Amino acid sequence: MPDNHPPAGLARPAIRPSPRLARRQLLAAAVSLPWLGLGSARAQEGAIRIAQSTALTGPLGDLGSAMHQGAKAAFAGINARGGIHGKTIELVTQDDTYDVPKALANMTQFLADPGTFALFNCMGTPMIDAMLPKVVDSGIPFFAPFTGAQLSRTKSARNVFNIRASYADEAEKLVQHLSTIGIQRIGIVYQNNSFGKEVFTAAKQSMDRLKLPEALTVTVENNASDAGTAAAKLAGGNLEAIVIGLAGKPTLEFVKAFRAIKRGVTLYALSVMGTPATVKALGADATGMAISQVVPLPSNAVMPVVRDFQAAWKAAGATAEPSHLALEGYINARVFAEALQRAGRNATRAAFIDATWNLKKWDLGGFEIHATTPDRNASRFVELTLVGRDGRFLR
Repeated sequence: MPDNHPPAGLARPAIRPSPRLARRQLLAAAVSLPWLGLGSARAQEGAIRIAQSTALTGPLGDLGSAMHQGAKAAFAGINARGGIHGKTIELVTQDDTYDVPKALANMTQFLADPGTFALFNCMGTPMIDAMLPKVVDSGIPFFAPFTGAQLSRTKSARNVFNIRASYADEAEKLVQHLSTIGIQRIGIVYQNNSFGKEVFTAAKQSMDRLKLPEALTVTVENNASDAGTAAAKLAGGNLEAIVIGLAGKPTLEFVKAFRAIKRGVTLYALSVMGTPATVKALGADATGMAISQVVPLPSNAVMPVVRDFQAAWKAAGATAEPSHLALEGYINARVFAEALQRAGRNATRAAFIDATWNLKKWDLGGFEIHATTPDRNASRFVELTLVGRDGRFLR
């Protein structure tokens, strides 16, 4: 190979671009490669480190991975534009495989590190339930936990900031829709755990308020061993629609069992059921299902926030199909950055927490954030989607 180095003792003269040219090159890098842009140039000014425990692998790894990738795309774009007050946002993520002991170990590690500014978008009702006591005692910001359960929405926990609409909000939306289109004969199947009971309670309260006839109800155990029995009972109930308060394996087993016995009854489920993996696993049995969503359709480019998300997703080099969960992760990251911006230069945790509660009727391009009290989520956005024949969601 030829030797391209100059002879010993002769140094090549340094060729420096003009200041104007250098800045133009830096801006070009920021546009084409967000993770190499102005954020990197200013990294020496410091970074805000936030930590996340989520499922990147395991039974719900597709959910956690999608939200994580959406958040990463948002932060990459923010850092490329100079970060927040000249500081980049660094997201440190540990995989807990949707396992409570692993999530607790991750949390303990994060809390022991004085450089951890906040916990961000940690996932799963059981994990969050286990984390909350230490998190609340520590005072660290616990931002956008991924659960619709009421357990994370408590009046005394001001450092816990929930964004996504609750399971109760979703169940109420489903029942309101059924009432609006004149459906009277409704069944409810719900998981025999705290999640399922929360969905059932909210649906029943909504039905009572709307003066709908009492629903035919059944439960399914977490291992789905009685899914077939539950499906048979509802199939014999002469129903027009069924509200499904199930997640994971019980959803798959119940829907498949019910469709095998009876068709023509519309099935209504919550956002936790509507993951690409679940829809794919159900195949044709998912077609025609109505599913509530807590963020807009990720292909609905009419909405500015969706257009921004699509641009960030593309710039980050993501190859997966953009999903509701990826958009939710993106929105969570954008809201975090807005609160950090409002907290001021060299923000403390206390200033950041104050800033989150000052997010009043803030419009993120068609998605409103309105913080009121810790027992209420900052978003009430819920819309219904249908699963099309190709497995895609339609409005």
